[in-house]
Amino acid sequence: MKRNSGPEAGPEAELEEGEPEVKKRRLLCVEFASVASCDAAVAQCYLAENDWEMERALNSYFEPNVEESASESRPESPSEPESCVDLTKEETNDSVSSKTSTSEDKSVQQEDGSVFSFITWNIDGLDMNNLLERARGVCSYLALYSPDVIFLQEVIPPYYAYLKKKASNYEIITGREEGYFTAIMLKKSRVKFKSQEIIPFPNTQMMRNLLCVHVSVSGNELCLMTSHLESTRGHAKERMNQLKMVLEKMQEAPESATVIFAGDTNLRDQEVTKCGGLPNNILDVWEFLGKPKHCQYTWDTQMNSNLGIAATCKLRFDRIFFRASAEGGHIIPQSLDLLGLEKLDCGRFPSDHWGLLCNLDVIL
Repeated sequence: MKRNSGPEAGPEAELEEGEPEVKKRRLLCVEFASVASCDAAVAQCYLAENDWEMERALNSYFEPNVEESASESRPESPSEPESCVDLTKEETNDSVSSKTSTSEDKSVQQEDGSVFSFITWNIDGLDMNNLLERARGVCSYLALYSPDVIFLQEVIPPYYAYLKKKASNYEIITGREEGYFTAIMLKKSRVKFKSQEIIPFPNTQMMRNLLCVHVSVSGNELCLMTSHLESTRGHAKERMNQLKMVLEKMQEAPESATVIFAGDTNLRDQEVTKCGGLPNNILDVWEFLGKPKHCQYTWDTQMNSNLGIAATCKLRFDRIFFRASAEGGHIIPQSLDLLGLEKLDCGRFPSDHWGLLCNLDVIL
């Protein structure tokens, strides 16, 4: 197979046998466990025995007319499987939790009607290692910045339950209820929910979809979207098809609405080019702000050691697309910064992705 000789080809080629395969298998385990209502250990066993082919593994698990023999041959579930971790248990007092509660108390006082802010972050809920401490770390950032909207990817049910408990001042809308999914969190004191819509990606192999939420903020109509586009280089064609669906949906939104898409796109720059680039009325916020170097790479294996990968790979997987309302000028992107750059006490970062904090001016 002929390899791309572009600037991204080198590190990505080195990484091909590393993170993408690990990530893909994690996703397959979660999807299998969701469909089969089993734990991650059982899912991994059946997938491994069937060369990580989902359909074969599921057929093996649900073999008709031999339920008894199948149940006898299935491995016993661990007494405390990692996939059943309960993030809602009371945690011990520490600097992160105290920081969170203090920031939550002040969040109402910090609201400014002329500024609209949001965070987008792939929180890597599929990584069960140090999950509770990493969830606390994410929540500490959410409480510290108290954004009006939060876009999350790779949320799992225990993480969702934790967020509902720790962020009760937000309304949470999810793209699914099982496996892993996206979510959009709306600050109740600032953002008025109107409606939601889930657009399926018909050819996804990774349970992906597009979550759309219609809201109003300070009299402005907004259409908020998030997604986690198909992962790994081998699924570039499907990922590009999903991007086209996202852009079409942004174009279809009412002209009176400002449209914001924020999520983990897994996109490489050449894939956007192959799709014909962005439509004239849709901005890539990072490019609009002058391509600031400090927040260019949201997935950086040199700086972020969570995956333990030796190869260096820097990519702008997490992106924000913006379409102004027809009247224009009411909401304008102003700044972009990375989040999650500090290691937690466990020695790991909150996620293998950096989060993005975006501030926009609201013309009242």
